[in-house]
Amino acid sequence: MTTASNNKIKIENEAKQATYSISDLSKEFDITTRSIRFYEDQGLISPTRKGQTRIYNQRDRVRLKLILRGKRLGFSLAETGRLFELYDADKSSAKQLATMMEIIAHKKSELNQQLDDIKAVLIELDDLEKNCLKTLAELENTTSTPKA
Repeated sequence: MTTASNNKIKIENEAKQATYSISDLSKEFDITTRSIRFYEDQGLISPTRKGQTRIYNQRDRVRLKLILRGKRLGFSLAETGRLFELYDADKSSAKQLATMMEIIAHKKSELNQQLDDIKAVLIELDDLEKNCLKTLAELENTTSTPKA
């Protein structure tokens, strides 16, 4: 094995062994410790404990990053948990990717429906605004017209 390969393995092992406190992760991801504990309660991350202290490893850190990315993209915690379960059960990515594609298709469908709904509401608001402006103009004309 080459020196470069040995160094790469050493760095990967050190990264796997890195540990984090709840406050470390809270600061890194700009979330509350309460949120992290909630994700733990939901079974999405599972720190080890030393007494009352939670000790998070690299796996927990990556999962937390994925949870937050999923939230930004509109994925529910249940959907994220489902992907984690698939990964834990089957390390090959084919089944995970197929499931991810299903979730993405479903999410896109939901977002397109929301977009259609928003467009419809905007049209209704435009119509209402036009009616209000018309009525306001009529009211101004009747109050500014002198009586004979």
